[in-house]
Amino acid sequence: MTNFNDSDNNGFDGNPPTILLPYQEWIESAYRHVVINALKYAATNKLPGNHSFYITFDTNYPGLSIPSRVKIKYPNEMTIVLQHQFWDLIVDEDSEILSVGLSFGGVPTTLIIPFGAISAFSDPEAKLLLNFTIVPPPISAVDNMHLVEETDHSTADTSTETTNNTDTSNKEDAQVISLDAFRKKTD
Repeated sequence: MTNFNDSDNNGFDGNPPTILLPYQEWIESAYRHVVINALKYAATNKLPGNHSFYITFDTNYPGLSIPSRVKIKYPNEMTIVLQHQFWDLIVDEDSEILSVGLSFGGVPTTLIIPFGAISAFSDPEAKLLLNFTIVPPPISAVDNMHLVEETDHSTADTSTETTNNTDTSNKEDAQVISLDAFRKKTD
């Protein structure tokens, strides 16, 4: 009979075994898919009840697109809240980005956030908090960081809560943003 001595209460006798499989990467990848599925649900169905999403991301991540005045205010990390006042939520799994319309200081804008830039996701109603390691971008995405130029949207009515993610009534104020820099190359 072998004498089992777990003096540090880690479940192992002595040092833990060497793990040759990337379990932590697989677990984090699965959790990222939970976030993607939650965002896709919100894009299609809106957020029910008191659910809200808190998304924290690295503001220096290549491929990220935010207004320059917001970047100045949040030079390293930023948390956005999606609950009632967001629009045009798009989750592009092929390009690994999400795009969402939000207002900052009453100025409507579109944020483009690569999935790899997300460091935390929370839904307080569900008591869910997921933390992530920032994923290095693919080589082709390096140096593709864009700062969105703000357009005068003073004619846009921002006083009402917008929860309809398919609202197309204000297309004359829409900005076209090329997503080619975010697409994976299939050479």
